[in-house]
Amino acid sequence: MPLHVPPAPAPALRSVLAALGSPTAVHEARTPSLRATAGPLTAELPLPVHVLDRLSMAGRAADGRPPRTRLTGWRFLIRSGDRFVAAADTRLTPDGWAFSHFFEGPYVAATERALRQAEQLGKSYQPRLLSVPELYMLTLWLHGAVGADAAAGLPAASDLLVPLAPAPPGIAPYRPHPFSELLPLLTHRLTPAAPPAPPVPPTLAAPAA
Repeated sequence: MPLHVPPAPAPALRSVLAALGSPTAVHEARTPSLRATAGPLTAELPLPVHVLDRLSMAGRAADGRPPRTRLTGWRFLIRSGDRFVAAADTRLTPDGWAFSHFFEGPYVAATERALRQAEQLGKSYQPRLLSVPELYMLTLWLHGAVGADAAAGLPAASDLLVPLAPAPPGIAPYRPHPFSELLPLLTHRLTPAAPPAPPVPPTLAAPAA
């Protein structure tokens, strides 16, 4: 079923289009494939980028509340012809949404692959990106409430998280996990191991009579 890609804030899209139309911005981008592209470039598939906070038990101990998410930007995939060659991030400033930077690398192809797989799941979702910075992990967040405000909300228990490659060791990329299933695993990864118990001193022999 088709994904319900949320509309990006108009200023965010305008800032990316302005950067794409600026030879200086494109030339100075640290993206060889973007600089080498001669044809027209388009910004597609806007995805809100959320960060998962307070994941570890240590981070939650202060107030006892569960993890929360916060919107940090909007990401656009940059298309040249029949393929995506880069991505563009925007950020919120005191003056509104503004272009941040272009980049390329494995997450561009990984995001495209995960989106294509999500279209085959047989259910409609609103796609988002969810970053877990404590694990250097990025996931495609498939939110079941397709009409929800893309800038707000926590993952529901039945929402799916699809780890993008490269994923942390022991977590298979591109495998959809219900949030309620993946959260305990991630929390466990970040919970410090209990210190070993001190050795028990040997029992002293009874004194002779």
